[in-house]
Amino acid sequence: MKLLVLCALVAAAAAWPNFGMMADSPGGASDAQKQHDVNNILWKIYGEIRDPHLKELSQTFDPLSGHYDDGGVSARRLMKELNDERLLEQKHWFSLFNTRQRQEALMLYDVLEHSTDWDTFAGNAAFFRVRMNEGEFVYAIYAAVVHSHLTEHVVLPPLYEVTPHLFTNSGAIQAAYKAKMTQTAVTIKSQFTGSKSNPEQRVAYFGEDIGMNTHHVTWHLEFPFWWDDAHEDHHIDRKGESFFWVHHQLTVRFDAERLSNYLDPVDELHWDDVIYEGFAPHTMYKYGGYFPSRPDNVNFEDVDGVARVRDMLILESRIRDAIAHGYFTGRDGSVISIRDAHGIDILGDVIESSTYSPNPEYYGSLHNTAHVMLGRQGDPHGKFALPPGVLEHFETATRDPAFFRLHKYMDNIFREHKDSLTPYTKEDLEFSGVSVEGITFSNRLETHFEEFEYSLVNAVDDTTEVADVPISAKVDRLTHNDFTLKIDITNNNDHDVLATVRIFAWPKYDNNHVEFSFNEGRWNAIEMDKFWVKLGGGSNHITRSSKLSAVTVPDVPSFHSLIEKAEEALASGSELHLEEYHSSLGLPNRFLLPKGKTEGMDFHVVVFVSDGAKDGAVAGLHESTTFNHYGCEDGKYPDKQPHGYPLDRRVDDERIISGVSNFFSTDVKVFHIEGQ
Repeated sequence: MKLLVLCALVAAAAAWPNFGMMADSPGGASDAQKQHDVNNILWKIYGEIRDPHLKELSQTFDPLSGHYDDGGVSARRLMKELNDERLLEQKHWFSLFNTRQRQEALMLYDVLEHSTDWDTFAGNAAFFRVRMNEGEFVYAIYAAVVHSHLTEHVVLPPLYEVTPHLFTNSGAIQAAYKAKMTQTAVTIKSQFTGSKSNPEQRVAYFGEDIGMNTHHVTWHLEFPFWWDDAHEDHHIDRKGESFFWVHHQLTVRFDAERLSNYLDPVDELHWDDVIYEGFAPHTMYKYGGYFPSRPDNVNFEDVDGVARVRDMLILESRIRDAIAHGYFTGRDGSVISIRDAHGIDILGDVIESSTYSPNPEYYGSLHNTAHVMLGRQGDPHGKFALPPGVLEHFETATRDPAFFRLHKYMDNIFREHKDSLTPYTKEDLEFSGVSVEGITFSNRLETHFEEFEYSLVNAVDDTTEVADVPISAKVDRLTHNDFTLKIDITNNNDHDVLATVRIFAWPKYDNNHVEFSFNEGRWNAIEMDKFWVKLGGGSNHITRSSKLSAVTVPDVPSFHSLIEKAEEALASGSELHLEEYHSSLGLPNRFLLPKGKTEGMDFHVVVFVSDGAKDGAVAGLHESTTFNHYGCEDGKYPDKQPHGYPLDRRVDDERIISGVSNFFSTDVKVFHIEGQ
């Protein structure tokens, strides 16, 4: 629901600044009150509720007396499970990939999603907060706040401050417990996993970046695989294609980081081959022990209760067979063609697999099952009763370098389909009368590491009788200097035209300094930005700040800051201003550039300007200051073209694309500054 602001109402962008500032919002409570309640319901999630009103509600509210748009069916179902003592106990690990645990979390999600007023929503949140498993509760609250019309303007606290264990090195967590016990304020340096003897440690800053981890889990909250149109109020547009694109971009960005650190691009994983890289997570559950490790050079084993290796090979074979034939077979035996621009959407639904898959009984759930299979290789037969591995949580999955091997494997399946499509012709790509004359950057592109501090107060046990002491972690993270891209475009038409500006970049050379071919480079292209602009007749000089990139978002305010802002708004009766953070769907805005090298790393930058009138799925796009490229969960996706267009299909002859006037390319170096 949160992306409704970004997409379905983008035509009303002129009124944008006032959209999130109404004193009253759906459900009867003010935005400040809702923010206050959500803050306090998630504060110290493993302990008692501290807010007096919410604490009272947790004891007095009756879920069966609430107001619902499903007649209270969801509330009665969950209450029966609770009264029958069938729900997962508190102080136990939770994984979304565990079918029963997911079902329980979604029961609470349904109760919250079907609540029609804030008293019912907040009452249920308080009631089940003290009765359900903490992990299930957090997931349900986050999913409900993302999708409920009651919480359109609520900003969720950063997950790394709500459940710090999933984002923080275990050494830092242990130091936090010591600080709490000794009542000593402390800032703890959190280290990346591994050592210098492990080459993969060079890129740990990428997979273990808490902003990137948040991006990954947020996407899966906005576009959950369990989403069922039959039980929701809308269809998620191009969900399967967005699944492909978000993971494709993570994969190519990871490869760019590897090249920045003199490592080859990651190899794909194979079910019948060795898993060469082991992984020791150095992270721990709040309850349940340490995340399991995996040694080097192990062969895939069948996982009891999940799947056999042979099953995975069969599913892969069925999907590749469908790609070769150009169609999937539906449950009813129908033929579903994928030899068009929409095919990638169907393929994404099948591979994930989401409830949108046309035949999950036959094609299975390659992605979700693969996560569990790989995550359990440390204890495939349950001999040691270990908890789920990092790959069984979206918050922690990217910490394991094998995550990127797994997604390179799936990305190659997607590429097999994309390469089966007819390449674009010159006529497909031309934008009559429009030519890109040149592109320049305002300054040298530089990256460096900065220290980022976040709170660990919610990581430790405490009691209301003992005051909190400031406990925080400090971690290095990649960032870059701001820059502006200047694009010169000529419109030779005798009228204004709406244009879509698409910007990509890819490493120019491989690790042996061999230049990538255009066809290989375009598949490894990082999407840097996409926006709409109105071009007047003659010369147009477009400037675009890196801070405005559609693919990135700013850091969410700290938990403490969100609490302060809500308290101040309630105390003063003023409106709460958090519009900038209503959607956290996107990469961190400091991650737009790959790391690069100290001597400079060459990137090939391309700008393609296409016909915005043909591309746009909604009106007024050029007036919008915000466009999120990962997909619009509530409404029409603004861009009719496929993700990655025009680089999404194979290029047999680069003269076809480079020969059109609305395409321009140049080379640029990215420098990494050490010790800044």
